[in-house]
Amino acid sequence: MIYEMTVQVRVSNIKQGQSWYETLLNKEPDFSPHEGFAEWQLLPGCWLQVAEGIPSSGSGPIRLGVADLDGERDRLIQSLGIEKFSIHSREDVPVKWATFSDPWGNGIGLFQYSDQQAVQKRIVTLLGRHIQ
Repeated sequence: MIYEMTVQVRVSNIKQGQSWYETLLNKEPDFSPHEGFAEWQLLPGCWLQVAEGIPSSGSGPIRLGVADLDGERDRLIQSLGIEKFSIHSREDVPVKWATFSDPWGNGIGLFQYSDQQAVQKRIVTLLGRHIQ
């Protein structure tokens, strides 16, 4: 039985990497046990680790669900200086999505469900509460 999940990306400079991921995730790390390592709990039992090391070329993307994909894209372009990236959709797929890279080449993806009632239902299921 799997009950938890951890994903790790590597960055060549932990201070720059931690700062970049703090901005991406809108929060400071939940756990920094030693130099060269930071970890965020994204959802209960779902962790993202950023470790100093040699980045793996073409890793990811790590896909993150968001409530407002267009708004998140605008925020990331402004706050992280990311080049404008395209948002994709298909009639037969219940989400729209976008993919970009962090400065170390790690793939990051964002997605948004088309049905906002489904989004709120997922949030309540995962977090036990509504969010704005």
